[in-house]
Amino acid sequence: MIGLASRTPRGPRIEPSRLSRRDLLSEAVSGMLQRPARSALTALGTVLGVGTFVAVLGLTATTSSQIDDRFSLLSATEVSVRDVGAQQDEFAGVSFPADAERRIERLHGVEHAGLYWEVEGAASGGVSGSPVAGGTTEQVKVYAASPGMLDAAGASVAEGRLYDDFLAGSDTPVALLGEGLATRLGITTTATRPAVFIDGQAFTVVGILSDVRRKPELLLNVVVPPRTADRVWGVPKRGGTQMLIETRPGAARQIAHEAPVALDPAHPSYLKATPPPDPRSLRSSVTSDLSRLFLLLAAICLVIGAVGIANTTLVAVLERTGEIGLRRALGAGARHIMAQFLAESGALGVLGGLIGTSLGTVLVVVVSAWREWTPVVDPATVAAAPLVGLATGLLAGLYPAWRASRIQPAEALRR
Repeated sequence: MIGLASRTPRGPRIEPSRLSRRDLLSEAVSGMLQRPARSALTALGTVLGVGTFVAVLGLTATTSSQIDDRFSLLSATEVSVRDVGAQQDEFAGVSFPADAERRIERLHGVEHAGLYWEVEGAASGGVSGSPVAGGTTEQVKVYAASPGMLDAAGASVAEGRLYDDFLAGSDTPVALLGEGLATRLGITTTATRPAVFIDGQAFTVVGILSDVRRKPELLLNVVVPPRTADRVWGVPKRGGTQMLIETRPGAARQIAHEAPVALDPAHPSYLKATPPPDPRSLRSSVTSDLSRLFLLLAAICLVIGAVGIANTTLVAVLERTGEIGLRRALGAGARHIMAQFLAESGALGVLGGLIGTSLGTVLVVVVSAWREWTPVVDPATVAAAPLVGLATGLLAGLYPAWRASRIQPAEALRR
């Protein structure tokens, strides 16, 4: 009996306060809907940041695929060879031998090859379609190009024809004009055997170039045979001669390796062959700078969005001090208050991330349709973008939520 009487009766057990996930989500949505205009403006920075993030990655991927598509057989079958003998030996002459074209054309995989150079000092007084002073004069350059070079360049004519090996070898003063230059000089047909006058020398126009697949500078100037250029203006200076080689698909890099040895076995270093660029390195070099620039812009937008969310959440904490005190008085813990405001800022971030992802994807599709490209958007980017918005919102709301959790109930209710 004594033992029973000495036992202290227990009072009612106090359950710890809880905040379910459903209630937390409901409170976050309610806090956003109470001030929809403010919430929309707060989420705008995140919308811009995430939208820019998605658009940049999508457009970069789309542009990269276009670079791969445009790396056509035209650029993959071109090899250029330059005379660099003067840089290796000050006493070296022209490094290309007299039979340079025949040597290269004997290599397996070569379609066409030819020499060309810009004639120094030619047409200093301009090119005219009339020998009489006062006629139309154009300031252009003169290029010496062999028939093989014209074939390698893929030249085509609108009028007349290209000069062949016979005309080029007979030292005949003939010339080719670009279509625009011919029009400015008043030459529209070759049926009347028109002539142009370069430094007082008459050249019969045998053809009017309409297009070239390579070396577009030929369309803007005058092209003459090499032997004619040698007779009128002298031999080219050291290092001025170049060779253009058209190869079969897949043979360009091998031809670039073999060409210097085939041209000058004793001094292959006097000739520098340039193979076509690697499409992977080309894509990387084109897109890397663009990606860095716009990703920096996206990061700036996200920072602006985070500052906006932090500012709005902090203002909401000050405005709702009484509500916070009442919740604390009714049993809400500091962690519950912190979770409530973090949920609101995170919800704003997710909302901005979803809208930004949608706008960024639409932008990629619109730009691709305008440019007639195939849009490329990585699914991982679309999936990660809302998470970026969520992380931005949580980081932005961390300090305001911590400050709200530090408010004491008595002090809050006095306000």
